[in-house]
Amino acid sequence: MLHIGNKITELRKQKGWSQNDLAKAIEASRDIIGKYERGENAPSLEMAQKLAEAFGVTVDFLLGKGAFAKYDKEAVKRLEDIENLDPDTKKTIFRIIDTFLRDAKARQAYSS
Repeated sequence: MLHIGNKITELRKQKGWSQNDLAKAIEASRDIIGKYERGENAPSLEMAQKLAEAFGVTVDFLLGKGAFAKYDKEAVKRLEDIENLDPDTKKTIFRIIDTFLRDAKARQAYSS
C-alpha cells in the first residue's frame, strides 16, 4: 500500500519548504501535515487536490497511481498539447524527441 506521507515529505523537501510553509500554502495546520507525513492520517480528496496544486503535480502523481503517475503536471500538460496537434506536426515532434532520447541512451551506455 502506498504511503502518501512519504510522497508529501519528499515533495515538500524538494520545494525546500517546512511543514509550516506547506500548511500555509494549502490553508491547513502544521499538525495535520505532520500527521499526513507520519501516516497517522490520510488527506481527504479535497486536501489531496490542494497538496497536488501546491506541489505542481497531478493527484495521480501524489497518490502514485494512474498512467501518468510518475510524470509531473507540466509533462502531462505538454503531452496533452502534443495530442492536439495535426498529424504532420506530431510526427516531426516525435522524430525530434526520438533523436534526443537515442542520444541520451547512447551517452548513458558509453558512460557506464
